[in-house]
Amino acid sequence: MRLTMKSLLAASATAMAAVMVAPAAMAEPPETDYEPPRMADGTPNMQGIWTNASLTTLEKPDNLPVIVPEKQAMMMAGMVEASAEADNAPTDPDAPALKAGGEGVGGYNRFWMDFGSSLAKVRGDYRSTWIVEPADGKLPYTEAGRKMAEDRLIEQREDFDNPEVRAAAERCTVGFGSTGGPPMLNVLYNNNYQIVQAPDKVAIVVEMNHQTRMIRLNEEHRPEMMDQWLGDSVGYWDGDTLVVETTNFEPDISLRAATRHRLYMSSDAKVTEHFTRISDDEIFYEFWVEDPEIFTQKWKGEMILRKSEGPIYEYACHEANYSLPGILAGARRQEQDAASAGGSK
Repeated sequence: MRLTMKSLLAASATAMAAVMVAPAAMAEPPETDYEPPRMADGTPNMQGIWTNASLTTLEKPDNLPVIVPEKQAMMMAGMVEASAEADNAPTDPDAPALKAGGEGVGGYNRFWMDFGSSLAKVRGDYRSTWIVEPADGKLPYTEAGRKMAEDRLIEQREDFDNPEVRAAAERCTVGFGSTGGPPMLNVLYNNNYQIVQAPDKVAIVVEMNHQTRMIRLNEEHRPEMMDQWLGDSVGYWDGDTLVVETTNFEPDISLRAATRHRLYMSSDAKVTEHFTRISDDEIFYEFWVEDPEIFTQKWKGEMILRKSEGPIYEYACHEANYSLPGILAGARRQEQDAASAGGSK
């Protein structure tokens, strides 16, 4: 039997009694005596490659509590390990060819996926969701915000009139979901970030899709008309914490859809991030999202960025984006076939 992420979560939840425990409101990074390495100007050195690959998702899955008991978290990790071992087993050379258009054709096999091997442990607890405010781990959409998100999703699924209506990730301009952020969220694969620091700037390289977010330190935001794919980021050091504020997002990335999260934000949303190095191998990453038209309240997430071995290899997207012309050409062919049959589409 092939184990999917959905089946893993469902089986785990059924096997263990769910305990609904919400983390208390927290505004500071965990207390630690850790002394970070420092740059020549005395600021904490966060340079290197980091990852947020994890089974933890933006919103709380319906079949898990916010804080997952350790025994249940260990069982989930064991099931993922067993699933990976089964999927990576050598192919039977005597097995018949797959049926054209049938199950198992298309998509990725396990080799290409990097969705993590366990739930994230934040402040000593295994978390099913990055969201800590509101306490239920769900995005607090307004009625209008939820409708805008749903309308844009329908448009992306059904409108093939031109390249501009297709998702930005499908056009290879940014990665899927909110992988580039902010907020920087984990997706199915390529959950890698490289941080490079200078006295007046911090760069975060997101290989999917070759984006580099330039955080200008101690500067003002650019004019509102200057939208950027990953927004306009300015920041400053508050003690050993890097504080970053981002707004003026490119409208084409308002809907950030991936296999494990869908997040809708307006181009005027403001995201505030805190980066605090708490050990040789961890950065405590907090983010707040303010978008009154879309959400009923300011909401907050907490995440651990873990040190990762490099290098990061090139993400080739559609290999020169041949698939987008194919998608549009397929739609035109369907229209021609429908017209020939006397239909409208």
